[in-house]
Amino acid sequence: MTISSGNPRKPKALKSGSRLGVFAPASPADSVEMIAGLAELKRQGFQVVSNQDSKAEGYFAGTPLDRMNGFLSGIQSQQIDGLVAMRGGYGSNYLLEFDLEKNLEKAKSVIGFSDLTTLQIYLWQKCGWVTFYGPMVAGGINAGAGAAKGYDENSFLQAIGKAEGGWKLRLKGEPVLTGQAIGRVLGGCMTLVEATIGTPWELDTKDSILLLEDRAMKPYQVDRVLMHLKQAGKFEGVKGIVLGEFPESAPAVAGAPTVKEVCARILRPLGIPIVFGAPVGHTPRPMLTIPLGIKARLDADGEGTLEYLESAVGT
Repeated sequence: MTISSGNPRKPKALKSGSRLGVFAPASPADSVEMIAGLAELKRQGFQVVSNQDSKAEGYFAGTPLDRMNGFLSGIQSQQIDGLVAMRGGYGSNYLLEFDLEKNLEKAKSVIGFSDLTTLQIYLWQKCGWVTFYGPMVAGGINAGAGAAKGYDENSFLQAIGKAEGGWKLRLKGEPVLTGQAIGRVLGGCMTLVEATIGTPWELDTKDSILLLEDRAMKPYQVDRVLMHLKQAGKFEGVKGIVLGEFPESAPAVAGAPTVKEVCARILRPLGIPIVFGAPVGHTPRPMLTIPLGIKARLDADGEGTLEYLESAVGT
């Protein structure tokens, strides 16, 4: 699967009454945060099905087999309309050891961010699935709609439920380089985009609006990843870039370059529209939900907007 090879496979729209399966492909969640997140999904009118009953093992939510089964059972169940991750952390890459591709005939919504980037890129590259870079049960949904470290309700419900194109998302950032571009929105957590390089599901970034975000990285670490992406050819043919806020990433030495300055120095010479500071993924603000795999127009003037030119879901 490459971006240019045809139409993306879109999941069924989710709405009030839809049945959401909760799966934990990476690290375990705090029980208080989990309960709060499940309650918030129910407040939205979703029926919630927890289909993974695994015991935590260190920094994993269960054995690789348990975590893989938790994902696949939700994908294959007739009683589940879409999946939302419990949280990120680390471990989604282990699921890809199981040759998932042959069990993924029918696309379903897969919602999450951070460590879920690995799985979302695999689903795109191998199966052409549209997925959703957005809040998780114990990673945004638990804090509530519109709350600090919570989620943006409008973009969440539009992304997973609106079966028509032509809707705009305010990026609430600032321009690094102004302009407009059209491309397919792809990407996610920056270090995990980088980690696909050399794998069979390496992200094909050509003709994309590339989303890159992360947290707790020193500016020189962001510099290193961006230079690796550049030297690996990952910016060739990219139409535009949306960057997150990079919280907890202050310079180690006063007066040293900031993450924003590092991004500007490396990326501005590409000559494409770039927005920095969007509340996507790791953000202290209410998190936007970004469909991955569909075409959009990036306008990098002012706070930046993404106008989706097609729906992320079908009926």
